[in-house]
Amino acid sequence: MTTSFSGKKALVCGASQGIGWSTAQILADQGAQVTLLARTEERLKTLVNELNGSGHSYLAVDLHDTEALTKALQNQSNDFDILILNAGGPKGGSLLEAKDEEYLESFRTHILANATLVKSIAPHMKSKNYGRIVHIISTSVKAVIPNLGVSNTIRGAVANWSKTLSMELAPFGITVNNVLPGYTKTPRLEKLITATASRLGQSESEVSQMWKDKVPSLRFAEPEEVAHAVVFLASEVAGYINGVNLPVDGGRTPSL
Repeated sequence: MTTSFSGKKALVCGASQGIGWSTAQILADQGAQVTLLARTEERLKTLVNELNGSGHSYLAVDLHDTEALTKALQNQSNDFDILILNAGGPKGGSLLEAKDEEYLESFRTHILANATLVKSIAPHMKSKNYGRIVHIISTSVKAVIPNLGVSNTIRGAVANWSKTLSMELAPFGITVNNVLPGYTKTPRLEKLITATASRLGQSESEVSQMWKDKVPSLRFAEPEEVAHAVVFLASEVAGYINGVNLPVDGGRTPSL
């Protein structure tokens, strides 16, 4: 099966690295006009020129800064057909050790930023009776991950927000779905491995192998493997898939 995004405009958040960048590349390869959103303007200037096709752009803004995000969106046409919501997860640690600020910061980055983006872009999607919104979250939506207390909490909130949104927007031809990556070779995974190795007094290679052993596929995912699932849900052929949580984790998540 092949999909084409010719004539479609996509906004990809967290697009400067990892799964976000891989998603942006695939969308561009298949004909979409892509806007990259991330914090670092210099990196975005470089990356936007690496995308296939023409008409691509970037938006340098920190999702944590809702006010700056709102202002940035006011200067955009926001005529996007596809919105990929993606942001780095909160740092690891137990709930008992988490500070109030960690909850508030994560809520702003993941819930308020998502809401701000959707409120700006959904009106255009409604006017066309077409749209695709895909969240990149975590398998912790289905089964919590030890020592990721704040992340488990916020990711669950995002999934419920997304499910509610999927029901509200479905009558307008807009689908809202979540992709739940498992262990994926990204800077986020590297940080978690480093932190866990320090906490357990083990080497990073030992922690890496311990986590791989938990995956039936016995390996970590490449970012593009997750990105292909995101792109499928963002395509026209996925029009009757709505409100789902799709794990892309090599079979690790124990729930159905």
